[in-house]
Amino acid sequence: MQENFEIIAVGRDEKGTGASRRLRHAGMVPGIIYGGGQAPEMFSTEHNTLIQHLDHEAFYSHILTVNLDGVKQRVVLKDLQRHPSKPFIQHMDLLRVAETDRIKMHVPLHFINEDTAPGVKAGGKVSHMMGNVEVICAAKDLPEFIEVDIQALQLGDTIHLSDLKLPENVEILALTHGADHDTGVVAIHAPKGAAETDEDEAESENEAS
Repeated sequence: MQENFEIIAVGRDEKGTGASRRLRHAGMVPGIIYGGGQAPEMFSTEHNTLIQHLDHEAFYSHILTVNLDGVKQRVVLKDLQRHPSKPFIQHMDLLRVAETDRIKMHVPLHFINEDTAPGVKAGGKVSHMMGNVEVICAAKDLPEFIEVDIQALQLGDTIHLSDLKLPENVEILALTHGADHDTGVVAIHAPKGAAETDEDEAESENEAS
């Protein structure tokens, strides 16, 4: 089920590092909304409420509603600046979108059926090469996540970007640049110890012959 996220924001006129610092000390996060053929708007939003939103994976790949001084706008999260050593958000950038706008967004990958994959049952280890993928699509078609089913993976098999089952009208950005960008997403490898044992056995057989 899709989540509906609403960011309650208030406009701000003050610019600069000092103004942003005062907002943060007051428990607010400064931000900016841009795009959509309109002038950028600076705002602030309550830090603790934003943190609660950020606990939801879908917040990062979802069309959000920002309520700025009572006026609602449709946006997506484009950038989030975190404090380098403390659990604080320092700034956020929001991009206005219409349903027909084509946008580029990172969407999380959800891996399923890992425990039942033949390669895992044979003693292999699942190796995730990426946890999200950048897609391009109309805003209305933006998926919350892309499911990756590894149920059929044998030992040594790899699922690539081109193997992913995508929702209609959604493209993987990397693949628009050609087959050379068809990188691996997840694979099942033999444990290192098992691979070394197989090599040692092969060398022993060669020496014996």
